[in-house]
Amino acid sequence: MPGGRLTNEDRQQIAEGLAEGLGYAEIGRRLGRPASTIMREVTRNGGPDDYGADRAHEATRHRARRHKQARPPAPPVSDGGHGRDPQAVQDFTESFIAILVQQGLPRMEARVLVCLYVTDSGALTAADLVQRLHVSPASISHAIAFLEQQGMLRRERVPGARRERYVIDDEIWIRSMLASMQMNDALVAASQRGAEVLGAATPAGARFESSAELLSLVSAAFRQVVEQWQGRSARRSVPPPGD
Repeated sequence: MPGGRLTNEDRQQIAEGLAEGLGYAEIGRRLGRPASTIMREVTRNGGPDDYGADRAHEATRHRARRHKQARPPAPPVSDGGHGRDPQAVQDFTESFIAILVQQGLPRMEARVLVCLYVTDSGALTAADLVQRLHVSPASISHAIAFLEQQGMLRRERVPGARRERYVIDDEIWIRSMLASMQMNDALVAASQRGAEVLGAATPAGARFESSAELLSLVSAAFRQVVEQWQGRSARRSVPPPGD
């Protein structure tokens, strides 16, 4: 039916249309399908010179079976039991990933970050991440590069080995805020420059001047929060009297 999956009969008509020398748009009109659907179907099954309806139909069924049998990605789990409910850990993990995605973090980066976050050690190698998330090493590498740029993790050498592992700790959000502050300060400087170039008395210049003022307040608030947190962390690290 139009809009649904292509049937074997649809594929026979596609093969007949190709044999007649018809374009994708004309074949699509005959079937009530978009030309893009016909193009994808033909391209993934040998191209216009080697398209076979029966072979394409069987290949599609094989891909569907393989997709159904594919092992679903395992949720990141903690590396210590501690009597935790595995299902509760999984549900929390997925919900935390969803929150980070809603905040603008790409999904793969969010999965890697949360996989590290829920481990008690807070440190995993690339191989560990590949195994836990069931993704390619390249996907892990891209995600790590992004998260490191955002200050959300750091690298360290595995003792006695050449491998690296990726680490998050209690300072994860502080590092992220510091990275945001640097970008925010750059926006402040650019906005101030925009006000100067365009003229603060003009509508465009006034817009940049207002932006610079707001962003400056944001930077000041960030710095105050960071200083407060660092002060609390320093007080917690001081051993109690008598130790």
